Amino acid sequence: MSRLKTSIRARLTFSHLAVIVVAMGLSGFLLLSFLDRYFTQAMEENLVAQARITAQALIPGAMAVGPPAQVESPASNALRQQQVQNITIQTGNVAPPVGDLTLDRLDMAHLADASLALSAQLDTRIRILDAQGVVRVDSAQEQQDVTLREDPLVAQALSGQYASRSDPTRAGQAASMHVAMPVTVEGRLAGVVYLSQPMRDVTAVLRDLRVRWGLSVAAALLLSGAVGLLLSRAIALPVQRLTAAAGAVAEGQLDQQVPVPSSDELGRLSRAFNEMTTRLRAARQMQVDFVANVSHELRTPLTAVKGLVETLRDGAVDDYRVRDRFLETIEEETDRLTRLVNDLLLLSRADSEALDLQRQPVDLEQLARTVSGRFASQSAAKRLAVRVEPATGDSAACVDLDRVEQVLLNLLDNAVKYSRPGGEIVLQIEETADGFVQVRVCDEGIGIPAEDLAHIGERFYRADKARSRAQGGSGLGVAIARALVHAHGGQLWLESREGEGTVVTFTLPAV
Repeated sequence: MSRLKTSIRARLTFSHLAVIVVAMGLSGFLLLSFLDRYFTQAMEENLVAQARITAQALIPGAMAVGPPAQVESPASNALRQQQVQNITIQTGNVAPPVGDLTLDRLDMAHLADASLALSAQLDTRIRILDAQGVVRVDSAQEQQDVTLREDPLVAQALSGQYASRSDPTRAGQAASMHVAMPVTVEGRLAGVVYLSQPMRDVTAVLRDLRVRWGLSVAAALLLSGAVGLLLSRAIALPVQRLTAAAGAVAEGQLDQQVPVPSSDELGRLSRAFNEMTTRLRAARQMQVDFVANVSHELRTPLTAVKGLVETLRDGAVDDYRVRDRFLETIEEETDRLTRLVNDLLLLSRADSEALDLQRQPVDLEQLARTVSGRFASQSAAKRLAVRVEPATGDSAACVDLDRVEQVLLNLLDNAVKYSRPGGEIVLQIEETADGFVQVRVCDEGIGIPAEDLAHIGERFYRADKARSRAQGGSGLGVAIARALVHAHGGQLWLESREGEGTVVTFTLPAV
C-alpha cells in the first residue's frame, strides 16, 4: 500500500483525478448555485405577477403596488395573458361595480370561493388582508380573521411596499415562497394580497440536477481514471526503466541502455542516460588501459635494470667495459622511469587544475626558433629541414615559458620522429582576431590513419605501437601538450591524412 502511495504512477493518477474532482466540484457548485438563484428568482417573479393579477381580478379598480414589470419574451407574455384570462373567468361574478370600494363591500362568500378555486388552480395559498392586516379571506381556511400585522412581509406591505421571502425546507415542511403585495383603490390602501406557494417543483428540479451531476461526476471519474492510468503508465514506464537501469549502473553494470520513447523530456533524459553509460564504459576502459599501459611502461625498464643488476652480480662487474656499458644502460632506463613518473604527475596536476602557471609575455616566434634549434642534430641525421616562418601579426602571448616550451618540444619531437628522410617541418605563428596567438606545426611525415586520429591525445595511445615503442615513445606527448594548452585557456587539435603528413595547431591567449 505504501508503495502504491509513493509510486510516480499512483501520484500521477491521483493528481489527475484530484484536478478533475476539484474542477467538476467547483463548476457543479457554481452551476447549481446559479440555477438555485435563477429558479428562485423566476418563481418570485411569477408569484409577484400572480399577486398583481389576482388583486386586479378579485378587486375591480384595484392597483397592485409591486416591482417594475420585467421585459418578457412573447411566449412568457402569452402565458401571462392566459393566466389573466383564467383568473378573470374564475372571479367574473365576485366583485361589485367599481366605486367607493372597500373590502367590506365585497361579497366575502363569493370572494372566498373564487380564492379557493384560484388556489387549487395555481397551487398557491391566497390570503387577502384588509388595511388593518386582518385576514379576510384564506384559501387554506387556517387564519380567518387573524391579525398578521407582526408578520414582516405584511408590515412592509401595509407600509406601501411589496415584500417577498423564501423559507428553506424544515422538518415536515417543504420550502416555500411568500409574496405580500399592497392593493390600492384610487390611491388609498385597500388591503394586502398575500400569496404563498410551495417550491416543490424547484426543489425537484434541483434535486434531479444534483443527481444527474453526481452521476456525471462518477462517470467522469471512472473515464478519467482509466485515461489517467493509461497516461501515467506511458509516463511512468520509461521512468521505471531508467530507475532499474540506474540501479544496475550503480552496481557496476555499465552496459545498460534504455529505449528512447519520444523526443520530449523523457526521451532527452533517456538519450542522456545512454550517452552517460557510454562515456562511463569508455572511461572505465580508459582506466583499465591506463593501468595496463603504466604497468607495461614501468615493467620494461624495471625488467631491464633487474637483468643488468643480476648480470653484474654474476661477475660482469669485474669487466670494466661491460660494467660501464651496463651502468650507462641502467642510468638511461632510470632517466626514462623518471620522465614517465614526471609526465604522469604533470597530467594528474592538470586534471585537478593544480598546475602553477607563471605567466609572462613570451614571444612565441622567438621561442619556436630556440626550441627548433635543439633538434638540429636529429633533423640533420634524417636530412630534415626545420623552418620557422615569420609571424603574421603580434606573436607575443601571456603564458608560462617553461610549459609552452615543453609543448613545442613534445610536438617537434613527434614531427621529427615520424617525418620521412628529406622532408620539411614548418612552424607558423599568427595572431587571430579573437585575441589568441595560433601556432601550427606542419610535417610531411607518415600521417595518421583516420581511425586513429580521434584517439590521438589519449594517454598511452599510439597509432603505430611497435614503431612508437622502438623509438622510445610513451604515448603521452600529445596528451601532455593538450593538457598544458588547456591549462592556459587555449585549444589544441590535429589534422592529418595517412601518407601526407600531420598538422598540429594550438592557440594561446595573446598579451
